[in-house]
Amino acid sequence: MEIKPIAHIKTNFKEKFGIPRQSGIIEEIKGEIIFEKQFRNPDSIRGIEEYSHLWLIFDFSENHRDIWSPTVRPPRLGGNTRVGVFATRSPFRPNNLGLSCVKLEGIKKDKILGDILIVSGVDLLDNTPIFDIKPYIPYCDCKTDAKGSFSENFKDYKIKVLYDENVFKNINDDEKAAIIKLIEQDPKPAYKEEKKQYKFLFSNYEICFEISGETAKILKVNKV
Repeated sequence: MEIKPIAHIKTNFKEKFGIPRQSGIIEEIKGEIIFEKQFRNPDSIRGIEEYSHLWLIFDFSENHRDIWSPTVRPPRLGGNTRVGVFATRSPFRPNNLGLSCVKLEGIKKDKILGDILIVSGVDLLDNTPIFDIKPYIPYCDCKTDAKGSFSENFKDYKIKVLYDENVFKNINDDEKAAIIKLIEQDPKPAYKEEKKQYKFLFSNYEICFEISGETAKILKVNKV
């Protein structure tokens, strides 16, 4: 079977490090889904505005490998415990397929690019290929009695983030909130040393921070 992208998503994530580990965690982070030329027929999304959320089936385009491993090391388990790849949402999968649930914020019309879907709560790298879009249907997609294995233990997990207001000079409130929430999720690899400086790119900024234990300190936010 051959599949090809129907669209690509534009986001503020220019590299993998720093991206939220799950979709929907940080609502302030938005993206634009731009359809490929042959899929820009407005009839293809007729009625989509009646849904609040969408499923995106996408390509982990930066994780393609010739081999695959039956087990992976989830960061939330400390980075050393191995579990089955099909028991996780690890990006390192045999077919590199990802699944994200995002909120549909609206539709923007562009004379050249056609209808563009504006979504929030994204956890995708900039220019990620989208293979399919399906509506989220609450009565069948939401299972209130579902079990979440080890992930349930971390659903409310956050680290403390310290910063001087000067580091956010000339940065708007939405971007500031997103940066703080990204670091609250503790993006560092779990198996790395505890106290270390890290950097990641978000929007037009390079964010430099340090983590010690369960406290992070934002050191610099530089425009790039």
